Amino acid sequence: MNQPPRARDMGLLACHVCGQISRNVKAESMLCPRCGSSLHPRKPNSLARSWALLLTAMLLYLPANLLPIMRTASPGDIDDNTILSGVVELWNNGSWDLAILVFTASIVVPALKFVALSLLLLSCQRGWGGWVRGRVRLYRVLEFIGYWSMLDVFVVALLTAVVRFGSLSKVEPLPGVIFFSLVVVLTMLASKSFDPRAIWDGKDGSK
Repeated sequence: MNQPPRARDMGLLACHVCGQISRNVKAESMLCPRCGSSLHPRKPNSLARSWALLLTAMLLYLPANLLPIMRTASPGDIDDNTILSGVVELWNNGSWDLAILVFTASIVVPALKFVALSLLLLSCQRGWGGWVRGRVRLYRVLEFIGYWSMLDVFVVALLTAVVRFGSLSKVEPLPGVIFFSLVVVLTMLASKSFDPRAIWDGKDGSK
């Protein structure tokens, strides 16, 4: 069964900035007619940039989970919480639903993103020909769940703003939240740098 032609085979190029479709673009004038940005059949060096961002996020994932992200201070008590200790405290206080939500969004989701994006990058580098639709669905799921990883950062910011209205208690963000924010941002940039069309191109997907 013949495969349908690809846009690149038909001389069509999509602008990565504004989405304008251009036809029969000459090599000496590879500029978008709408916004003037450079046109490329595929994102240049997408695999290398995605790997660099992903590996950096993996390195920062350890301090993000080991360092405390929030300090709660009340008369006679100062408590520093990491992500995991915060989940345990929520569970012990009876908020098991919120504990599961924070654990899933802040620990499970980043780990799954590492595995999923690594699988996509390896499959493109090694020219895997099978499971194309499955890898496309995996990329779409990766894009959808990426923003939920910021839940812990939002919780710390919200608590800091709300508790400051009180006179007896205080909540302060700690260095762990910075590392965690960097992990989330870097994984989002890594998935954005990855060109999903490389799934169909095999080893030449990043060119």
